[in-house]
Amino acid sequence: MTRKTIVLANPRGFCAGVDRAISIVERALEEFGAPVYVRHEVVHNKFVVDNLREKGAVFIDDLADVPPGATLVYSAHGVSKAVQAEAAERGFQVFDATCPLVTKVHKEVARLDEQGYQIIMIGHKGHVEVEGTMGQLPAGKMLLVETVADAEAVVPDNPDKLAYVSQTTLSVDETKDIIAVLNARFPNIKNPHKEDICYATTNRQKAVKDLAEECDIIIVVGSPNSSNSNRLREVASVRGVDAYMVDNAGYLQQEWFAGKTKVGITAGASAPEVLVQEVIETIKNWGHETVSESEGTEESIVFVLPKALRKEQSANKS
Repeated sequence: MTRKTIVLANPRGFCAGVDRAISIVERALEEFGAPVYVRHEVVHNKFVVDNLREKGAVFIDDLADVPPGATLVYSAHGVSKAVQAEAAERGFQVFDATCPLVTKVHKEVARLDEQGYQIIMIGHKGHVEVEGTMGQLPAGKMLLVETVADAEAVVPDNPDKLAYVSQTTLSVDETKDIIAVLNARFPNIKNPHKEDICYATTNRQKAVKDLAEECDIIIVVGSPNSSNSNRLREVASVRGVDAYMVDNAGYLQQEWFAGKTKVGITAGASAPEVLVQEVIETIKNWGHETVSESEGTEESIVFVLPKALRKEQSANKS
């Protein structure tokens, strides 16, 4: 009888930016008490958001829903200059949980604009990170490119004074094709000093590519609105492997595993390990017995909390 096994991607799940964002909300609740208002979901994961909501976080999209003098946290995806200005005007106590790698892109946008470049944003329309990054400049100043077709059709003001940045959670392969078109059409286009797609996205996509070489089905743990989780499923699917994304173990369907001998499991950067373990237990109950961890890139990056919350962190540890 063929052994039915499970292989876990490595790395998977929380990245340093997500860890930091969740910690900021939790520390703010400990320091200032509930409610703490969070603009947009702090990270795109239902389990995480529901857990913080139970602790007293209130998730809002419009600052008009935040009372005067309240504590406000920006989500890991970042916010526009307009949101920052409104928050300052309303006198909120603000903690910025924007991922430092997203902040890096924001700073790059500001530098390029100061140097007179028109900027193309490679990303998905309507995604909160894209709105925050494009909102670093006045409306209409940046150009959005979502697809290769968009890259082939975009018309800049001056092709010789053009640059691009990208959403940090995109597919490396998808972005590569768009960048190739932009470089071919605009030979003088300025590339970022360092790739915008974050290390965690790149590492998780590489781990899924490795899983696809040996597994006949891949499960991605992640919420439907998580960009990086969706990209993980796509990375597996384009390699001809049956791939499904589930918010938690309750979404698994036993018929997916009929005739499958090796299951690969990974998780988006905003999905907690507790959900992965529940998925493992369910699949084990359906007959896949052996669980092994794949080798992979070790991640040791840690992002520090804002100063005001670090003091509280130190006090709690002493």
